[in-house]
Amino acid sequence: MIIGLTGGIGSGKTAASDAFKSLGVDIIDADMSSRRVVERGQPALEDIQDHFGSDILDSENNLDRAKLREIIFQDPKERVWLEELLHPKITQHIKDQLESSKSPYCVLVSPLLLETEQKSFCSSVLVVDVPEESQILRTSKRDGVSEEQVKSIIATQINREQRLKQADEIIINDGSIEELKEKILVLHTKYLSQC
Repeated sequence: MIIGLTGGIGSGKTAASDAFKSLGVDIIDADMSSRRVVERGQPALEDIQDHFGSDILDSENNLDRAKLREIIFQDPKERVWLEELLHPKITQHIKDQLESSKSPYCVLVSPLLLETEQKSFCSSVLVVDVPEESQILRTSKRDGVSEEQVKSIIATQINREQRLKQADEIIINDGSIEELKEKILVLHTKYLSQC
């Protein structure tokens, strides 16, 4: 059984997946897969460098993710180009990770779960949800970015209403970490009973 865990930026996906992990559940993180496919020596990084030029790399010849993010959020055509390059590679990496999972069920954490074919891998969709104001505050504080940049990221993601409509389970993450862990434990018990 594969649980797809998603939510908007700053909703608490990582805190939720950490809670599942502490219960012995295998976590497959789409963001980690997206980093792996652009590591130094990977063909995708060469393609990105050929397209954007050498200054897309940092001083150690790794992808300068902040610079790339700035480019693709200013130019939708560049974002489409990048997605067409990376999505198939990320999808394959995720599939490999899912197939090697050993826990009774696993959790696929993906901010773009509902915008990509990744949803089709999942038995159930769990959305971690918070109001947009909380997303903006949390992300600005965590990443040290402007409110405008957070809003532009939110604008590229599926809207909150559509996300909630596609959820099988919803966790409202407006309390403490302990409260979130309690909610995860309830779901963990439920998921184990379904395996």
